[in-house]
Amino acid sequence: MGFFDFLVWMLWFYLVILCVWTFIWIFIDVFRDSSLSGWGKAGWVILLIVLPFLGALIYLIARGGSMAQRQAAQAHAAAQANADYVRSVAGVATSPSAEIERAQGLLSSGAISQSEFDALKAKALAA
Repeated sequence: MGFFDFLVWMLWFYLVILCVWTFIWIFIDVFRDSSLSGWGKAGWVILLIVLPFLGALIYLIARGGSMAQRQAAQAHAAAQANADYVRSVAGVATSPSAEIERAQGLLSSGAISQSEFDALKAKALAA
């Protein structure tokens, strides 16, 4: 086996991996799409099984743009959920009323004085 044969073999191996990855990604997108009906999903799956390369090409042409939009929306929702989780775990108040309520609790427990409470209240209302 010469060097050229090795390069050709690597090219075919790369193309097979690329095709398998594309088919998997399209199947994932078909089943994640909530706007597509059950019959629509079944139709795409049958087309991808019967005529895989033509079906994948048609799917990417017909639904490629919305595929990217769904992926971006999912990434945005995941990032927002992560940010909300971090805020809830860190105990960061999200609104001025929550800040004032927390300061009121500290004032009631005697941890801060009235002047410190007034300063925290003014800071919360300014933000």
